[in-house]
Amino acid sequence: MTEVKVGTAPDIEGITAALVKAFDDDPVMNHIFRKGRAKKARVFFTSDSKRSLTKGALYTTAGGPPQGGAIWMAPGEWKIGGLELLGQLPMLFHLGADTPRALSLLTQVEKLHPQEPPHWYLGVLGTAPEHQGKGVGSALIRPILEKCDEEGLPAYLESSKESNIPFYQRHGFKVTREINVKNGPTVWPMWRDPQPPEL
Repeated sequence: MTEVKVGTAPDIEGITAALVKAFDDDPVMNHIFRKGRAKKARVFFTSDSKRSLTKGALYTTAGGPPQGGAIWMAPGEWKIGGLELLGQLPMLFHLGADTPRALSLLTQVEKLHPQEPPHWYLGVLGTAPEHQGKGVGSALIRPILEKCDEEGLPAYLESSKESNIPFYQRHGFKVTREINVKNGPTVWPMWRDPQPPEL
């Protein structure tokens, strides 16, 4: 069984490296980042990871270089406010000409993010390709899903790959709709109600 730990600032570089590899063929990443995709994805994942340290939770594998990462935002913390958005300007600078396309997609998806009830938001989950199929992803999301069940809180995510939907369904998530991004990929929002304890 894969052992996981709470990610900290020194883990972010390794987590980001694993996520860049994990999302190399991701339809959303391929849509919003054209030239220099790996570099721009690295900036994106680094920014989200840093934000999760104060606004949510970050998990990675223990006992060696990170094999993947789970970036969560706590209830009420998923939306970026005005002052916080100013702090994201360096990231937007790195995106360059991709910025309008990235903001268009993210805005379209965020508009459909449920406001209520309070929930944990799984912003990013990824496992480096060489470690996929070994239970790493399940281990990475387990701590917060267990917390959700203990505290009676739902969880939410957007799957950017249709092939990942069965994985999330095994963990209690259900597709709520399809978002057909204009001139872009389809995104599947998924919701998970807290699960009753197993008897």
